[in-house]
Amino acid sequence: MLAEFASKIGLDSPLAAGSDNVPFDEIEIGQSASMSRRLTMDDIELFATVSGNTNPVHLDQNFAAGTRHHKIIAHGMWSGALVSGVLGSRLPGSGTVYLGQDLVFQHTVGLGDVVTATVTVVEKRPQSHVVILDCLCVNQHGEVIVTGTAEVVAPTQRVHRESLELPEVQLIHHDQHDALLHKCDALAPVPTAVAYPCNESSLRGAVEAAEAGLIDPVLVGPGELIREIAMTFNLDIGAYRLIDVELAPEAAETAARLARDGEVEALMKGSLHTDELMSAVVRKENCLRTRSRISHVFVMNVPTYPRPLLITDAAINIAPTLEDKVHIVQNAINLAQVLGVAKPNVAILSAVENINLKIPSTLEAAVLCKMADRGQITGGVLDGPLAFDNAISAEAAKTKGITSPVAGAADILLVPDLESGNMLAKQLSFLANADAAGIVLGAKVPVILTSRADNLRSRLASCAVAALLAAANRAARQTPVVH
Repeated sequence: MLAEFASKIGLDSPLAAGSDNVPFDEIEIGQSASMSRRLTMDDIELFATVSGNTNPVHLDQNFAAGTRHHKIIAHGMWSGALVSGVLGSRLPGSGTVYLGQDLVFQHTVGLGDVVTATVTVVEKRPQSHVVILDCLCVNQHGEVIVTGTAEVVAPTQRVHRESLELPEVQLIHHDQHDALLHKCDALAPVPTAVAYPCNESSLRGAVEAAEAGLIDPVLVGPGELIREIAMTFNLDIGAYRLIDVELAPEAAETAARLARDGEVEALMKGSLHTDELMSAVVRKENCLRTRSRISHVFVMNVPTYPRPLLITDAAINIAPTLEDKVHIVQNAINLAQVLGVAKPNVAILSAVENINLKIPSTLEAAVLCKMADRGQITGGVLDGPLAFDNAISAEAAKTKGITSPVAGAADILLVPDLESGNMLAKQLSFLANADAAGIVLGAKVPVILTSRADNLRSRLASCAVAALLAAANRAARQTPVVH
């Protein structure tokens, strides 16, 4: 919310809640006013957004790590804004016109520091209603941050300002994305066959993931065309193996055989159609099928939701049967556990939260929950049917009288069909600024599905999920079976 930035300029002071200013005739020499604020990361990012100051010393934790404070820092500009806040909201307050300031910044402000800004009247000029004030900012340790003077024109009449309603501003963070990538820090790049990377976005996605240390790509497709694309868009592919295959279906088959033979541990979709790649994955001769049904999961980082949200199935199974959904939900539970959720909450979505004989998805939800009770689905906590609002909002569930450990805390959303799942995922992406990693489960190796519309975060997240799955598969193969 804008309150973070308003805290710098005094808009969350008593004036913001309704208060009086101090007119010129009532101001006395020696009179003072203060304001204290703690510096948060939201403050720094919002201040940078509003001011246009994107100096990495303020925003980049890696850059700031080299400073003597060893943390993200803000110079006196933020403290100077606090001075302005005291002048504009407390002394003299509403109606003050800022003429100038002479501030000296003596110390940096670290993330989490509490700064107190104080202004003290030192001179009054009756003819022009000008007031000169000493300015001082200190941190919680009493260290001086800012000194100087400010010159303002004070109001001549007392004004009572009612509370100000500030517009809401949402700061979009990508902490979940960063945490996902951090899980891969100790992993070696995963050998990955990239099937037919014959446009800029698919080739760039593979190169960027390789540069991030997530995958070791094997480029499968027409060699001359791939090199031409790399040269055109200044992509360095010299270090990567390239298998020259002319047509997209052949590239998919070759990639699948590489996975079958153990040369790669993941597959990645290039610019070919999804069904071309998946046809090769499910072909019996390529030996990549398991007992589980193939299904797709979107791993979504939704800025307004406190945990990663898995949506399934939104890309493979068009109209899954009840039996299909058993596999789909089990695949998603297994993935959530790989991502670090020990016992994920699974919300089985429908249009309503009550069983309705005319709505098949409500009946299937009830059956799936009972199957989980009987141990036919393991590792998660299932509840349904739940409408979307009840699944992600505890308040909405409470309003409807729903008591459930899943309601308002869902980790996995099992959608009724592909259409609803696809629309839900894209609505979150384009209306809620969510990033979506796409992964196909149920085969012997993870299959990375990316889209031309995916941003860099989504591409890297998809590869990170595949890297974690590949590591889990590798560990499972190495674990001796006890009979």
